Amino acid sequence: MIVYDYLLKTRNLKGAGFLVLIDPDRVDPDHLVPFVEQSVEAGVDAFLVGTSLLTDANASEIITTIKKTSEIPAIIFPGSWRQIAPEADAILYLSLISGRNPDYLISEQVKGAPAVKACGIEAIPTGYMLIDSGKRTSVEFMSSTLPIPRDKSDIAKVHALAGEYLGMKLIYLEAGSGAIESVPDKMVEEVTNYITCPVIVGGGIDSPEEAHSKVISGAPFVVVGNHFEKGSSRELLSQFAEAVHVRSSAGVEL
Repeated sequence: MIVYDYLLKTRNLKGAGFLVLIDPDRVDPDHLVPFVEQSVEAGVDAFLVGTSLLTDANASEIITTIKKTSEIPAIIFPGSWRQIAPEADAILYLSLISGRNPDYLISEQVKGAPAVKACGIEAIPTGYMLIDSGKRTSVEFMSSTLPIPRDKSDIAKVHALAGEYLGMKLIYLEAGSGAIESVPDKMVEEVTNYITCPVIVGGGIDSPEEAHSKVISGAPFVVVGNHFEKGSSRELLSQFAEAVHVRSSAGVEL
């Protein structure tokens, strides 16, 4: 499976894709298998695995468990090159294009490139953009970069366009783990209308209604993570999936 093609097909068939982020530092190992099973039953389209600060080096084990439990893609969402795991289906090859820290623009990518090649993981070039969420997040602190102000959609637009011109296949608008507020709908709408490559929106999305508003604003992919870290029911996962999947795909096989 070419994961990038799968994501695009998911967007086309369902209107948008619902991605769940699993943080290796926060996941409960005893809950992981039932959570993955519930996610698959509810209609989650892919798992992202990663964190800003990996304190427990169990990312490989988490991805292995996901792969044994489901057939949907497990995609690395790395905070550093050390989070590369050969068991994954793909990696979002992130460049923090909203910041000016060379470590996260290119240095981490150079360090990780040989490992990605050796593992044979599909790399999906992704322009990563931090958006102010009302608090200082882990990724902001670890990357030593400033987020784009919430009311500056014009700044977000030109950064996203530059990422697209640099060859990024995805643009990721990130409010950050534990965000007080998610990326503003207005910014989502203006960015998605300004560029042609697909946009992912994550961070601070706490309800199915909020997830739905991101899709209505133009987001082809929505990521939810923190909301499920303390466990969740299949019913709530289904509500999120239904809110994101604005186009029926009944009877259509991905």
